Amino acid sequence: MRAPLRAGTYVPFATSGLQSLLQYRSTFLITGVTAAAGAAVTVFLWRAVYAASPGPGPGGFTPASVTTYLVVAQVLAVVHANRVDDEVAAEVYRGDIAVMLVRPVSYPLVRFAACLPVIAANALLVGVPLLVLFSVLVTLTAPAPVDAALFTLSTAFSAVIAFCVNLLTGMAGFVTTNTWGVRMVKQGIVAFFAGQMVPLALLPGPLHTLAMVLPFRALADGPLTLLLGRYEGVGGACAVLGHQLGWTVALVLLCAVLWRGAAGRLEVLGG
Repeated sequence: MRAPLRAGTYVPFATSGLQSLLQYRSTFLITGVTAAAGAAVTVFLWRAVYAASPGPGPGGFTPASVTTYLVVAQVLAVVHANRVDDEVAAEVYRGDIAVMLVRPVSYPLVRFAACLPVIAANALLVGVPLLVLFSVLVTLTAPAPVDAALFTLSTAFSAVIAFCVNLLTGMAGFVTTNTWGVRMVKQGIVAFFAGQMVPLALLPGPLHTLAMVLPFRALADGPLTLLLGRYEGVGGACAVLGHQLGWTVALVLLCAVLWRGAAGRLEVLGG
């Protein structure tokens, strides 16, 4: 039976995800403290690097713009922590995922619906307070209205890409018993090539070229390029959004193909 694509079919899964989320409200406090501590270390380290620059320093950043870049990058990392990789890996390990094979729904869409409340809650309950906190402690760059609008659209693309990356990471459970190592490697690679640790503009030539091609740039550096107005006219903005759109389509198709193959494997093993 082909899984329905009607949005209403997946509303109960989003509601269930929200109810499950509210049972662990202390998680938001822990996430907030961890994110604030990590952002503080990164921000004040790079502010020290740029403190002696009378004008734009390395990468064309000023102290205010590099601070904004790093703080918002940390906020985006919190928004992208949708727990899909953990939950998919756990369901595969326990065998609960087999139940989804007999339901007339698409498992990837179920997981996407369930993660939407997590994304919204992380943004509102952790991301916004984190941004407010650092706006009080340090000087941030205020974006132009058009840049803020482009950033919002770009962030939506980044959320879908983050979901796909985490879904693929969780699906590694089909070929390995424990995905902890895979998730740790993924976390480090994403943090580096997304620009959460070091702005991509500061990477050396070959590494910078590689980072600009990989999908991880679309998670942080792409949206931040638009937020800070670090693009050249309409063509520059379209290039950033085009990179995100291309990887969004590619990763969605990859998830669909790999899930179909994984589901077929589970049917054979379970039969």
